[in-house]
Parts: sequence; structure tokens; C-alpha cells
Amino acid sequence: RVLLASGLSLALFALSSCGAARPSMFYQLDIPDSSAPTSAPRFNTDLLVGRLVAPHLYRDDRIVYRTGSTQLGTYEYHRWAEPPADTIEGLLVRALRSSGNFRSVQSLRSNARGDYILRGRLHELNEIGNASSSVTARVNFEVELFSQKTGTVVWSKRYSNDEPVNGKEVPAVVEARNKNLQRGIDQIVAGLADYFAKNPPQQ
Repeated sequence: RVLLASGLSLALFALSSCGAARPSMFYQLDIPDSSAPTSAPRFNTDLLVGRLVAPHLYRDDRIVYRTGSTQLGTYEYHRWAEPPADTIEGLLVRALRSSGNFRSVQSLRSNARGDYILRGRLHELNEIGNASSSVTARVNFEVELFSQKTGTVVWSKRYSNDEPVNGKEVPAVVEARNKNLQRGIDQIVAGLADYFAKNPPQQ
């Protein structure tokens, strides 16, 4: 009985060692932060950034890749530090606040009040390619500016771009996505500044 029990223990140990879980790697979408300006805001208005609507895949932490025109897959052991839709919302708040264009920029989830709400939808955040072709990192999302006063959408912007990836490993794809996302957020910040310059908020 002792020998049998010892044998079973060794067998179970061997099986558990062979089936040990592969460690997951986590990645973060991020863009360089700039110091908040100390001068007065360009536009005397308060902006709220709403939650980005997104497909279920982009509310999960698994990294998504595309293998065809309609087929999507996810990596099991390569994951985001937080769901991409939440990350992009936070990056928009940070970039708009750092621009110094507005009196205040807050998340709609807070108790703050605002004159305008920037809201949007994330369509794609994919790795695109296969073993026989180059890999690109696709970022595709849109935002719209909603006026609380008039109850209408007064400005909108859609950003869609495929960024070439220097290599085929996941870290290289994440780096390309960061670069692509930064370009899109920069365009949104500039577009909002242009809109308010042409349509100054009424006090």
C-alpha cells in the first residue's frame, strides 16, 4: 500500500508539472504624457469624456488578432493590463487635460458637471497579418462632441489607420498600436481645438 501510494503521488506530481500553466504576459497601451500648462485655458468651458462603446472583445483583457476579412482570434497568454476601451477613455482624459484647452476635463463617471460630452465607439484594435505577409496594427475608433445646452452633436471625428509593425512578435505589435493610437488621439485634440476656436463657447 505504501509503495502504491508513493507511486500514485509521483505520477500526480509528474502530471501536474507537465500541465503547469504557461505564465501570461501583460501589456499596457500608453502614450507620452506632457506637463499640464500653467496658463489660462484657451476655451472657458468644461468637458466630460464618456465611456467608449465597444464590442465584447475589446472589453476583455485578451489581445485580439485578425486572420481574415471576418475571422478574429485572441491570444490566451498575451493580455492587456486593462480592457482597451477603458484605457483609451483614460488616455483621452489625460491628453485633453494636458492640452490646457479647457477649463476642466473629467470623466463622465465622476460627479463633475460639464458643458460638453465627448463620447465614442471603439471599432477595431487588431493585429492584422499572417505568416506570409507583413503585420500591421489597426486602430479604428470614432468620437463625437455632444452639447449639453443644445442637446445635439456638434462635432465628430473618425480615426482609422493601419500602422506597420517592425517584426511579428506581440511586443512589437503593441508598440505599433501605441504609436497608432497616439496619432489618433493627437488628431482628436487638434480637431476639438479647431472646433472651439471657430465656435467659442457662449458664456
